Amino acid sequence: MSARRVSRQSKLLNGAAKFAALLLAAAAGPVAAQDTAGADERDAQADIVVIAPDYVAETASGATKSDAPLVEVPQAVSVVTRDQIDLLGNIDVQQAVRYSAGVVGENYGPDLRFDFLTVRGFDPVQFIDGLQAPASATINNVGVDLYGFESIEILKGPSAVLYGASPPGGIYNLRSRRPDAEFGGELQIRYGTDDFKQAAGTVTGTLADGVTARLTGLYRDRDGQTDFVTAERAFLAPAVTVTLGADTSLTALGYYQDDAVDGETNGFLPVLGVVEPNPVGRVRRRVNLGEPDYNRYRRDQFAAGYEFSHRFAENVGFTQNARWSEYEEDMRTIYPTGLAADNRTVLRSNFPFRDDVAQFAVDSRLDAEVRTGRIEHDLLLGVDYRNYRESSAFAFAAAPSIDLFEPVYGQFTPVTPDFFPFTDQRLKQLGVYLQDQASLGGFRLTLTGRRDRVRLTNYRLADSPTDTQTAYTYRVGGSYVTDAGLAPYLSYATSFEPVVGQGLDGAAFRPSRGRQIEAGIKFDGRRLDGRSIDLFATAALFRIRQENVLTTDPTDVMFSVQTGEAKVEGVELEAVARIRDRLSLNASYTFANARVTESNVAGEEGARLFGQPRHKASLFADYSFTAGALAGLGLGGGLRYVSDSPGALPGPFTPVVYFTGESTLFDAVARYDVGDWRLSVNGTNLFDKRYAGRCNGPTGCFFGQARQLIATVAKRF
Repeated sequence: MSARRVSRQSKLLNGAAKFAALLLAAAAGPVAAQDTAGADERDAQADIVVIAPDYVAETASGATKSDAPLVEVPQAVSVVTRDQIDLLGNIDVQQAVRYSAGVVGENYGPDLRFDFLTVRGFDPVQFIDGLQAPASATINNVGVDLYGFESIEILKGPSAVLYGASPPGGIYNLRSRRPDAEFGGELQIRYGTDDFKQAAGTVTGTLADGVTARLTGLYRDRDGQTDFVTAERAFLAPAVTVTLGADTSLTALGYYQDDAVDGETNGFLPVLGVVEPNPVGRVRRRVNLGEPDYNRYRRDQFAAGYEFSHRFAENVGFTQNARWSEYEEDMRTIYPTGLAADNRTVLRSNFPFRDDVAQFAVDSRLDAEVRTGRIEHDLLLGVDYRNYRESSAFAFAAAPSIDLFEPVYGQFTPVTPDFFPFTDQRLKQLGVYLQDQASLGGFRLTLTGRRDRVRLTNYRLADSPTDTQTAYTYRVGGSYVTDAGLAPYLSYATSFEPVVGQGLDGAAFRPSRGRQIEAGIKFDGRRLDGRSIDLFATAALFRIRQENVLTTDPTDVMFSVQTGEAKVEGVELEAVARIRDRLSLNASYTFANARVTESNVAGEEGARLFGQPRHKASLFADYSFTAGALAGLGLGGGLRYVSDSPGALPGPFTPVVYFTGESTLFDAVARYDVGDWRLSVNGTNLFDKRYAGRCNGPTGCFFGQARQLIATVAKRF
């Protein structure tokens, strides 16, 4: 182990130790101060254990940027709450969406850096507290740790009308943990497969009159699923809310995250021996075909912002979210690029990459409730602005080959080649939107319109040209909410994404466009049965068409034209329930026919979109004993099925498209809650099914998550 790594680990461990000590002191104070009456009250309630009271979400602020109940939103929305995340023991967003309809995670296996998702056939854009994350030009998320957030909101279908440039499949929004006036929190220690070690905690309470705060932190040290891979993460997220009167509040939100991954090759294994037979033998799931002493990944990111709200009157208010973010990553990796004719000699290349992103984003909106006759209107007028600057560079060089079955490392001294500029650009996006949620009895009509102007400046070119693109998007949706909790709905929505570059004629590309029609029905069981049965279910049918997609110019293959199109049609069924504080259920089914409908590339028209299986089905059930001798004991199990999916689109560089086979996986959880303590063990892929998450080329396979067992000890206060 290098001196630099020892120093880095020492600093991270010291920081984690100090953080844990602060939380322990915070927890011990109120416990020591409890009086005898408090102890007697706990003893009287000791045989009644409530496990996950907020398992089922009622609202998703990201869907309409309002407090409208989910049942009234004319769009399929999945919400994974903190109670769900904790019960299933999810580590990252990829794992947390396993039991949600319409979204597929872990396309590149158990990646230690990012959350790779597909929503309705497209790569979704990540938002944090309603503002776009400062992601790079190539990956739409920043890999911020899930422990810092209280929920994941997955908005399916076009959402550009409220959020600006985004893909037609949808977006997902992470909502940060917020301060609470009542003192509380938790400490947790986790240990599991691949030497997984984690200490985390969160504490919240009142600091002074009108001032509440929360501090959330995490330190993780683990090995990867691949040999000789280690990963460290330190995460800290403070939050402070200041109440400036009965109608005004200001919440400051921030986070800092440091990542260090050593030895990683991130997959890139040959098809032969992974998903297809190799005459020499089967590829080990843990094999590392890089250079463990050379390969590394470093990332630092932080964000600081606020949410301000003020009520001018009972029916008129103003809300503003703003955030400054910085994101830096530095990677160097020797990875496989081919397999020789002997089916065991792996050809390799050296690929370093670095990226720097800075972003300021702000969203200001005025809301008002007005009545016109018998119709009630919830009006929303908003303006958002994003100023994004990215500079990245890469290098590429050959590297010595290695044996697929008996790799020997350190046979040469790797040298990082000279970097070449990849991106150097600034994006400024200004959007204005207006929304009306009109209500008449049980009928809800949502009308939303938006205009965006996007300015892209390319500093890589000598004259730093600026391309200005404008787009109008809208959504029309209606639903009827019955007293029984049923709500059929119908909606039509559009989206856009800027397209960088120009065609053969020198004209700048137009934004790509998406449009969707969706029909469905929702059911909120709470409206029928109060709180004893928390049940929310959605059935949706949808069709998405994307236009202005780049495809090869038939007159000159070195250029592109915007005549490509894609279409996704599907059905989604999803239900989340918590019944009488005992039985938790997650059930989902997705059918998606995602294809290229127009293309100038031979063989591409009619091809399936990569990373999107036709079928995905899942069921998770957990039963909690809440009274009697077994009070606090909980047992649960889950079943997940994913059909095969293509790893790439056919084309001149991918003459053969490789499919990952179908997979059926089993999960389980066992836990015991006693007093303020929780002891739990979560198991993923219990039968250790060997499968590939994706194969995007002859040496582009990524193994899925192997069996993972993680034990957690948590103290809540």
